Amino acid sequence: MGRLPVLILVNLILLAFDYYCLNAILAVFKKWKPETKRKFKIIYWLISIGLVVGVFVGIYVNIFLSARAIILVAFFLTTTCKICLLPFLLIDELRMLFLKAVKKIKNKKTDEPIEGEKISRSAFLTKAGLVTAAVPLTSLTWGIVSGAYDYQIKRVKLVLPNLPKAFEGIKLGQISDIHSGSFYDKKAVKGGIEMMMNEKPDFIFFTGDLVNNLTKEVRDYQDVFAKLKAPLGVYSTLGNHDYGDYHFGKESSPAKIKNLQDMILTHKIMGFDLLMNENRRLKVDGEEIGVLGVENWGTGRFPKYGKMEMAVQNTDDLPIKLLLSHDPSHWRGEILPKYPQIDVTFSGHTHGMQFGVQYKEYQWSPAKYIYKEWSGLYHEQNQQLYVNVGFGFLGYPGRVGILPEITIFELTRGV
Repeated sequence: MGRLPVLILVNLILLAFDYYCLNAILAVFKKWKPETKRKFKIIYWLISIGLVVGVFVGIYVNIFLSARAIILVAFFLTTTCKICLLPFLLIDELRMLFLKAVKKIKNKKTDEPIEGEKISRSAFLTKAGLVTAAVPLTSLTWGIVSGAYDYQIKRVKLVLPNLPKAFEGIKLGQISDIHSGSFYDKKAVKGGIEMMMNEKPDFIFFTGDLVNNLTKEVRDYQDVFAKLKAPLGVYSTLGNHDYGDYHFGKESSPAKIKNLQDMILTHKIMGFDLLMNENRRLKVDGEEIGVLGVENWGTGRFPKYGKMEMAVQNTDDLPIKLLLSHDPSHWRGEILPKYPQIDVTFSGHTHGMQFGVQYKEYQWSPAKYIYKEWSGLYHEQNQQLYVNVGFGFLGYPGRVGILPEITIFELTRGV
């Protein structure tokens, strides 16, 4: 089944659910005047149908990205609230069915016809559902207003016993998962890049997902990310969203090939050294370390474009090897069992689900049930992995608890 039939089916189901919710709400608020009920119905259906139409327009019509984002946000928030209301309405349905069954049994025992008042909805359950639905609406709205661009600098001391002396104290900056097609505040994005540059990193990693689907999404932000500069270079790799797979499909086509060519050119224009299964040597005072980068490689349904055997070529003499690999599942899936020479892998991809809790000594997100490594620094044997929770956002245009990240590493030979 293609994308359009699925979208139509999903939206028809949502509209049917809208009808069910509307009747449930009106059944509870019986004291409303007829004119009030009529106005409420009009506003309710204007919003519901308007958002459904808006989703189709946003997907199939070339409108401003900011307008598309607003439509999708509104649709996401209202749908989330209705889903939170649903359990209360279903519990109320079960309550009414139970009471009807009891009444029927009672009437049969007394051989009396089934009469009496109609069993009505529970005002308490429906109102409790409405209050509960308001909780995610409030928190998710706050996450959009406050969290989407609330960039946080995380400082990490990266201990590498074999680090050449010349690299002691060198600063590395990392950002990941820009997803420029989701942005709607260029000034805020510019502020995040300025935060990175104020740290004066010696070199910078960008670990993939520059866009959501198409290279053209970054057009309005190209000048902003071109400001990322460092004495030892800015190195990047591709993420699963950068290939156009989610727009063109997995099969190759002229449009898809052109999109990827444009992506590669965009990295070059911005001054990013894009590593596609290759490596570079960083030299300071005659000593060297290696920077390696692979194309996207992920377990499960994610594409495996990465070719580690190519990335590690001619690096055996380097005392330290730093790898850019977008998906952290690559670390456990291939790097740990096959490439013990990789000292540190730098990833992104998870976003920390853009929802959770993070403190110095504790962090939690639903992402932990999907990814064994989803945020921060991990150690196994002599290898390390760092997962950056992302600079941008995808889908939900905000963050609750898991805020956008700029990571600053200090390379050192000892604690």
